[in-house]
Amino acid sequence: WASFCYCCPTMDFLMSGLAACGACLFTNPLEVVKTRMQLQGELQAPGTYQRHYRNVFHAFITIGRVDGLAALQKGLAPALLYQFLMNGIRLGTYGLAEAGGYLHTAEGTLSPVRSAAAGALAGVMGAYLGSPIYMVKTHLQAQAASEIAVGHQYKHQGMFQALTKIGQKHGLVGLWRGALGGLPRVIVGSSTQLCTFSSTKDLMTQWEIFPPQSWKVALAAAMVSGIAVVLAMTPFDVVSTRLYNQPTDAQGKGLMYRGLLDALLQTARTEGIFGMYKGLGASYFRLGPHTILSLFFWDQLRMLYYTYTK
Repeated sequence: WASFCYCCPTMDFLMSGLAACGACLFTNPLEVVKTRMQLQGELQAPGTYQRHYRNVFHAFITIGRVDGLAALQKGLAPALLYQFLMNGIRLGTYGLAEAGGYLHTAEGTLSPVRSAAAGALAGVMGAYLGSPIYMVKTHLQAQAASEIAVGHQYKHQGMFQALTKIGQKHGLVGLWRGALGGLPRVIVGSSTQLCTFSSTKDLMTQWEIFPPQSWKVALAAAMVSGIAVVLAMTPFDVVSTRLYNQPTDAQGKGLMYRGLLDALLQTARTEGIFGMYKGLGASYFRLGPHTILSLFFWDQLRMLYYTYTK
């Protein structure tokens, strides 16, 4: 793979984005459920608010019954665009670093430290560029009928209308509101994901658990990576969702949180440690399959491209 990745960076970025979009088509309904569960009972003590969504499966039924089945794919357009931008840059950049030999030691073994650092840096680049799209996606996915609404309701009509409205009202800075608060989420998630995926894949290849070049190697490594990502990323994912979705004043300043640290402290103080892991089940059912599918599609697309172009 090294030769084609190094010579065809544009194709590697394209395949990375397409792989993430393929995963997003399957997991976006879980993203809708996750977003709403993370906003439910925001800054309210446990037991003091009505729980519209008791668990992942109840949330699916409730959203489908009240908002309609189509609501389970709310925010699909910005979700796909964000995945293409963010993961095209993230996985494409990581793939180039891997192909260039920057992730291996002089002895040829994979360096977990270099892998984690490359994953974090690649994630930051992709997430910052795609931050306005992610913010609008969060707004759209939180929108619900009044009887099951949670969090602030923005009432956008669609992705382009939302981007135009925010840009006109708050300028370019307003479009990147919450971007810095969302970066730790991506740093933790991306470094954990790509480090564990590459390390597990490397180990399985060394141990010859599956035949060489078998698709089972990528699938098994992605499954391990998915578990690690959910455990490490959920607290940052919760506060990132809330930072993006909080109401703002006329100057575009958040009315509930001053930043990431303030959001973490307020959430932990008011809702307890379990408040930091709200929507954990939805996060696993969404992040787990998304990690597995995106990394598996990415791995297989690169293999197919190399096979038919060498």
